[in-house]
Amino acid sequence: MLFHETPLPGVFVIEPERKQDERGFFARTWCPEEMAAHGLDTELAHCSISFNPRTGTLRGMHFQIAPREETKIVRCTQGAFLDVAIDLRTNSPTFKKWTAVELSANNRLALYIPKGCAHGFQTLADETEALYLISAPYEPALGRGVRWNDPEFGVQWPMPVSCMSERDASYPDFKG
Repeated sequence: MLFHETPLPGVFVIEPERKQDERGFFARTWCPEEMAAHGLDTELAHCSISFNPRTGTLRGMHFQIAPREETKIVRCTQGAFLDVAIDLRTNSPTFKKWTAVELSANNRLALYIPKGCAHGFQTLADETEALYLISAPYEPALGRGVRWNDPEFGVQWPMPVSCMSERDASYPDFKG
C-alpha cells in the first residue's frame, strides 16, 4: 500500500500497490503492520457500506465523540464520490480546515480519516457505493455532525445537493 499525506495532519490517501501480470492485478487494501508503520490506527470494529442511487447525494459531516471516537478508512466500490475530511482537533495546526479527494471504483483509492475529523461525501455518479472500515462501534448517543455548508469551513462541493438526510441538513453552526 502506498500512503500519500494530505494537507491535514494524519489524513492519508491510501493507494493499493498493484502486483500486475497477464491475469490482471492483485493489491492489498488492509494491512495492520503497514498501517502501524505509518503511525495509523489499526483498530477495526465495523465494516459497513452505503449505497446511493442518485448523483449529488450528500452524506455528512459525521463524527463520534469520546469515548467512541472513530477512525475511518473509506473506499468507493462502485461509482464515484468526493470524500471530505474536516479537522475538528482544536490542538491541530489545521483546525477547521478541510481536504477532499475523489474516490472511485476506477481509481481504487481510499481515504484514512483519523479521530477528531468529521467525514462526509457527495456522490459524483448514480449507483455509488462506499465501503467503510471503522475503528469503534457506533453509539448513537455519541454521534455528532457539522453542517455540510457551514461557512466556518467553506467546503467546496462539486455540485448542488440532490438528496440529503434531514439530520445532516439540520446540524447547527459550528462553535469551536
